[in-house]
Amino acid sequence: MSETLRPQRPLDELKELRALTGDEDGAQRVAFTPAWAKARRWFRTKLEELPVEIHDDEAGNTWATLRGESDKALLMGGHIDSVPNGGWLDGCLNLMAALETLRRICAEYEGKPPVTVRLVDWADEEGARFGKSLFGSSACSGTLDLEEARSLVDKDGIRLPDAIREHGIDLERAKECGKELANAAAYLELHIEQGPVLLDLDLPLGTVLGTFGVERHAITFHGQAAHSGSTPMNRRKDAFLAAAKMSPEIYAITDRNGGVCTIGSCVTKPGIVTSVVQDCTITLDQRHLDADALARMLSEAKAAGERFAAEGGVAVEWKRLWQIEPILFDEKLIALCDEAISETCGVTHRLPSGPLHDAAEPARSGIPTVMMFVQSLHGISHNKIEDTKEEHIEMSVEAFNRLAGKAMAWLATK
Repeated sequence: MSETLRPQRPLDELKELRALTGDEDGAQRVAFTPAWAKARRWFRTKLEELPVEIHDDEAGNTWATLRGESDKALLMGGHIDSVPNGGWLDGCLNLMAALETLRRICAEYEGKPPVTVRLVDWADEEGARFGKSLFGSSACSGTLDLEEARSLVDKDGIRLPDAIREHGIDLERAKECGKELANAAAYLELHIEQGPVLLDLDLPLGTVLGTFGVERHAITFHGQAAHSGSTPMNRRKDAFLAAAKMSPEIYAITDRNGGVCTIGSCVTKPGIVTSVVQDCTITLDQRHLDADALARMLSEAKAAGERFAAEGGVAVEWKRLWQIEPILFDEKLIALCDEAISETCGVTHRLPSGPLHDAAEPARSGIPTVMMFVQSLHGISHNKIEDTKEEHIEMSVEAFNRLAGKAMAWLATK
């Protein structure tokens, strides 16, 4: 470990941020709110202590750039925004570890490393206010759907374009920030796992292979409303019965293919106790790291839906809500991440990421990318009980710093 690296410092700063922007219910740094802006001002004061250039781009992403002997840039990213009542580590650990690594690089190379090093705080990773995740990073990669973004409103009826304008962001110019990636040669991100895999293996750190592809659909079964007292069971066209059969079926689908499937909501019409259900809409979320397996999962779910509809004498229709392909991370950076973790704690483990992260967007745009996970206690995130052992947090800072050093050396030889 470098003598100029202080793994305890990010831990102290995370506690400082928690006291500044959290309450008894958890973190309250929802993007495009006063608390988020307050957190960003706090983080900017940390950056201003370093010999770096700081600016916000057209999408509201904050960049700190340490110019190197080469224009080739190593990017380290995270996000300071949170979900409502969120955890104290989600997103902001990424930033504080990257900041500490940047401090070490500034000191070790006296402000002139062999390659340019850039830290980015992505704007609105969570999408908690408007329901659209990865706003800043997708604007930068060019995948942001402006037409969709123009139509987004929060629970109070405030439009996204109006809300972000209060923070100096013009939606129509947001994708101009793509120029920030012009010299990007690698992207690194540290994150809490948010799940129980490393916890169950009793390992502090893991190397992330990529982010799951996602197929998300609304499935509506159409039956016939009828009186619940006078309609015999064998004469019913019960939309809910057909939909309910999907629940055990999606578990069978994952048994065959791996991945994960979730029915997250169910709405019935007319929705009264005295009527057979006429229409039943469920939402299905399917995720897998392998594109072919994800396609099979969707095909099998559609076939099952048709079968259950036919058995119940009802109709079924599917509406795609969202889709993203699996994002595989760079093999060389995966190997370097394995090395960094092994040197830090002796053993590593490779695993996919079920949740999406900002790292998916640089990877989609062709930038070599990798993520490192640190164990989550309880396997829980997006919750005030989210936590990680303090020694594991310090270990993650050390390992991430090692990864950055290895990535810099690799880029310097390319």
